[in-house]
Amino acid sequence: MNVLDKNLQVASDAEAPIASTRLRQGKLVSSVITLAHGGGGKAMRDLIDDVFINAFSNSSLNTLEDQARFQLSDLAQYGDRLAMTTDSYVIDPIFFPGGDIGKLAICGTVNDLAVGGAKPLYLTCAMIIEEGMQVSTLKQIVQSMADTAKAAGVLIVTGDTKVVERGSCDKIFINTAGIGVIKKDYQLGVHKAQAHDRILVNGYLGDHGAAILNARGDMHLSSPIESDCAPLHELIEVLLNAAPNTRFIRDATRGGIASVINEIADASKCGIEIQETATPIRNEVKGFCEILGLDPLYLANEGKLVAVVPAAETAAALAAMRAHPLGRDAADIGYVLEDGRAGRVQMQTSFGGKRIVDMLVGEQLPRIC
Repeated sequence: MNVLDKNLQVASDAEAPIASTRLRQGKLVSSVITLAHGGGGKAMRDLIDDVFINAFSNSSLNTLEDQARFQLSDLAQYGDRLAMTTDSYVIDPIFFPGGDIGKLAICGTVNDLAVGGAKPLYLTCAMIIEEGMQVSTLKQIVQSMADTAKAAGVLIVTGDTKVVERGSCDKIFINTAGIGVIKKDYQLGVHKAQAHDRILVNGYLGDHGAAILNARGDMHLSSPIESDCAPLHELIEVLLNAAPNTRFIRDATRGGIASVINEIADASKCGIEIQETATPIRNEVKGFCEILGLDPLYLANEGKLVAVVPAAETAAALAAMRAHPLGRDAADIGYVLEDGRAGRVQMQTSFGGKRIVDMLVGEQLPRIC
């Protein structure tokens, strides 16, 4: 397995200098990616050194092995359980208002750890690159990953690089896996919703889906919307500190909040009602959904969470989230019914009626993440 030629090892002496032989610069001659860059030879080493190692290196990285290594004592200081996740990213286009495929890969994996109550620590990065991609484009994506990882406080510690023939993939696909540690006090679960619990979100919904549609040229909005792509770990920590008995948190990515809330209702064997007038959706998003026949409840988000919080802790949770930049538009959008039909989600509409909100059937927007 070609693991970024040689993977980055996290050692206990995190401040040890990185081997100088791995920090060569200016050796990559070609301006485009060729099959040789995935062949394991000099061309690949130059690519790894000049693009990946230089972007991802930091004082926590030490020797280079075929795997990342961790001291158990370093992990145990953060909690008593490990969390691990993985995700792949095939978004089209790879650059969009508010982000790019690199930023998305880091944020998505960090968020998948954080919603379980974990402190994100280490990520992997595996790329499948199409022959012919401009090296400058790859560098831009990799630097975006490095910047986002730094902002999120995580290290990219190992990975893999493959190059495939033209037409075998669309520009670039990225897989990231992540490891985090969960505090002993956190016991979140999708099956834990109880009657009268409130359903909270941290802001406007559907922005990511709208941004991708606009970037593809499907709509030409007079007020372009940016993706909400962001790492949510700090916001989640704020939420859990304010509402320690929070039942469950999930980021509302593919399938939108409708799918998340249905998963909660199904796993907890409860009914849930949400209010249309309380659900924050921009007018621009509502407008193009009406034109295209889409339901904004199913639009993807990349910086929004759904939290199930006990009624007694709702005010504290909302106040804490609204004090954070990623939660200033947080809203209470519904509640768990006392006598609702198990697994059913309904919406109180702005006209006073009610409608069923089902799980998403099919795919509203392909390659949204």
